[in-house]
Amino acid sequence: MANQSKKIIHVDMDAFYASVEQRDYPEYRGKPLVVGSSPEKRGVVAAASYEARKFGIHSAMASRMAIARCPHLIFAVPRFEVYRGISKQIHAIFERYTDSFEPVALDEAYLDVTENKLGLPYAFTVAKQIRTAIFQETNLTASAGVSVNKFLAKMASGKNKPNGLTVILPEDAEAFVEALPVEKFHGIGYVTAAKMHELGIRTGSDLKLRSLTELTQHFGKAGNYYYKIARGQDDRAVEPNRIRKSIGAETSFAEDLSDRISMLLELEQIAQTLKQRLDRHQTSGRTLTLKVKFSDYQQITRSRTETAPIGELNDIVNITKALFGAIALEDRGVRLLGIALSNLDNSETSQLIQLSLF
Repeated sequence: MANQSKKIIHVDMDAFYASVEQRDYPEYRGKPLVVGSSPEKRGVVAAASYEARKFGIHSAMASRMAIARCPHLIFAVPRFEVYRGISKQIHAIFERYTDSFEPVALDEAYLDVTENKLGLPYAFTVAKQIRTAIFQETNLTASAGVSVNKFLAKMASGKNKPNGLTVILPEDAEAFVEALPVEKFHGIGYVTAAKMHELGIRTGSDLKLRSLTELTQHFGKAGNYYYKIARGQDDRAVEPNRIRKSIGAETSFAEDLSDRISMLLELEQIAQTLKQRLDRHQTSGRTLTLKVKFSDYQQITRSRTETAPIGELNDIVNITKALFGAIALEDRGVRLLGIALSNLDNSETSQLIQLSLF
C-alpha cells in the first residue's frame, strides 16, 4: 500500500513544443503538426500535436513514417530557446508554492507539496492554482496528477489529457493500479509489456500476483520496480536540482532485427534523436556508450571516450558505427539499440536533470 504521508504533484505540459508552435502561429491551430526535421533530412519527430496523434504519429517516429501516415502533416522547425524560456516561466510558478520540484524535462516536473509556501491544506488546490497560472501566463495548458508518490502522480497526470487534473487518493490507489493494463504503466515499455503478455501478465492485478523472485528472474533488476509499482509503492523522493549525468536515446523493436544494415539505419535515427536532445540543452559529452540488447535479453554496452567534446551528428554516427562494427552478433536477433553521451560539458549541469540513462 502506498505511503500516505506525502503530497506529490506531477505536472505535464500538453504536447508542449507543438502547442507552443500552434500558440505562436495561428495558421497551425487545429491542424496536424509535428516539431522536427523533414523527411528530406531523414529526421525524426520531436513532438506531435494532438491532431497529429490521431494519425498514430508520436515523438521519436521517423519523419518519413509520419508523413506517410498523414500526407498533409505540417513540419515546424524546433525553437528550443523559446521552449526553454517558457519552461523557466513555468518553474517560476512552481517556486511560488514549493522549492521542492524536480524537472524531468522542459515540459514535465514533480513537485512535493507536503508542506507548501502558501499553507494550502490540499494538494489538489495547489495543482489547480498552478494549472490556472500556467494558462494565464503562457496561454498553454498543462495536465496534472496528484497522489502520495511519484509513480501514482505520474499515472494520474496522464489519465485525463489534455488539460486534465486527476487525483488518486490512498484508498483508491490499489484498485487503480490493479485495473491498469501493464502497457500503461510508467516504466514499462512496448517490448517489456509484450513479454509480460507472453507470461500472462496483462493488468496490474496480474502483475501483483507474481512474486519478487519470479519478476527478477524474468526482468532482472527492473523486477523489483515492477513488484513495488504493482502495489502502488514508490519511495523515490522529489530531488530538486538533480545533476544530470547522461543524455541518451534508445529504441525497442516490435520484431527483432536480424541484419546489420537495418540495425545501422536504426542507429542513425537514434543518433538524430540524441542530437536533438543535446541541442535542446546546449550540451555535448566526451564519452559515447552504445547499448545492444539481444532477443535473449542479454545486454552489452561498448564505450569510447574522446578528448574533444562529442556533439555533432556526424561524430555521434561515426563513433557509434565503429563501436557497433566491433560487436559479434553471432546470428542473434536484436530487440533494442541505444546511444548515450556522458561526461557532459555544460555550465548549467547543476540546474539540469537526467533525461535518459542506460
